[in-house]
Amino acid sequence: MIKVFHYCNIFILIYIIEYMKNMEIKAPAKINLFLKILGKRDDGYHDIFSWFQAVSLFDYISFEPKQESNFELSIESSTPLPIDGNNLIIKAAELLFGKYNIRGGLKIHLKKNIPIAAGLGGGSSDAAATIFAINKLFELGLGVKDMRILGLKIGSDLPFFFSSGQAEITGRGETIKEILLPFDYHIVLISPPIMISTAESYTNLKLDLTISLPNIKFSYPRNFSELAGEIVNIGNDFEILHLKSYPELGRIKDALVKARAILTCLSGSGPTIFGLWENMPEREDLKQITRGDWQVFNVWPITLPAWD
Repeated sequence: MIKVFHYCNIFILIYIIEYMKNMEIKAPAKINLFLKILGKRDDGYHDIFSWFQAVSLFDYISFEPKQESNFELSIESSTPLPIDGNNLIIKAAELLFGKYNIRGGLKIHLKKNIPIAAGLGGGSSDAAATIFAINKLFELGLGVKDMRILGLKIGSDLPFFFSSGQAEITGRGETIKEILLPFDYHIVLISPPIMISTAESYTNLKLDLTISLPNIKFSYPRNFSELAGEIVNIGNDFEILHLKSYPELGRIKDALVKARAILTCLSGSGPTIFGLWENMPEREDLKQITRGDWQVFNVWPITLPAWD
């Protein structure tokens, strides 16, 4: 297992403030540098093959234990979100409190910055942060493997957030191979106001068009040029499907190409499209991707702490 540690001038992915048993965590987004769907499993899920990369777009979550046996969730968000058991934060809290017979409850506040249902893993990251926070606040002594197993009960993307932030993901998301990828590039995320159902995306996907796992070979890139060369022709199996159904996504890709992105790709099941540049895009280039109803984020690849 690769463990990546940085000691100065770094962007720490999960930032924790502990004071009087309170905790605040930065929960990051992720992108799929590529995503192949290999087939449907007997359990109803799908096997995937993907490289996940954590990026510098964060939700902020604070946790405060309380004596009352309930969960009080408040949210700052431009889009309404549930504050009950339909929210993955509450699902994670209920799972751990029930499994480990934790007394009392939690007061939780979420400042939501990652677009919702956008293919960036925001909800999964929030739930993973909740598992991590409860483990620390109530001294459960859970290791990374334990938290990954718990996270998988809530969602397929959760185990990744208990990695170093760069991983090759297989299975339904439970098999994580930590890898070392370059950081010498810039990312622009564009998320349009489109709702795409992940379940429908999988239902409508023509799996016979995908590339099988044995046909994909890598040499693990040392710099951005090598990274782009490795992944440029792999893409995302959902992209062709969604470009036909949502012309707006094609317009986003065209805008990113005009802005001189080296590579563009759908993240997850969408609708977020990202572009990669070797250097920060020029201001004139960024004007190509500015629209009132597109959420645009300038980010970069980051690592998570290697939690022990």
